[in-house]
Amino acid sequence: MRFLFFDRVLEAEAGKRIRAVKTFPLSEPFLAGHYARAPRVPGTLLLEAMCQAAGWLVLYSYGYEVACVISLAENVRLAPGLRPGAAVEIAGEILDTNKRATLARARVEERGEVIASAERLIFPHFPSANPAELERRFRAYGWLDGLPAQEPSRQPAEEKG
Repeated sequence: MRFLFFDRVLEAEAGKRIRAVKTFPLSEPFLAGHYARAPRVPGTLLLEAMCQAAGWLVLYSYGYEVACVISLAENVRLAPGLRPGAAVEIAGEILDTNKRATLARARVEERGEVIASAERLIFPHFPSANPAELERRFRAYGWLDGLPAQEPSRQPAEEKG
């Protein structure tokens, strides 16, 4: 993954929810030359941040034994005016999950105000080629600091079907 759109995980509860943060400094390569006189963070990057955080929650919830991709984003609302330098909080929630896919929703807040949301995110599951490598990578990013370890083959308590 070339661009990571959350800097760290503040809180994660397997099978339930995640809270993460992202700061968009003007030095980000994707902002170079983007509206030079009045730079803005593209709204699509907020959608990507929501998808990455919710998708990571799926991996974490299944002990990294599944990989997933976003296959559907519905009822998406994006903020057009987020300025570089802003710090946002990303919140994601698993609504339903089974062995084949996860349904989630997410939102982005700036200073406590919701500025973007996705009410329906669907992530199909695929077997992970190397669960230990995925966990190692996320530990290297610092995303697992302070979070409980997930056991392989652990499936979220709310799993249905």
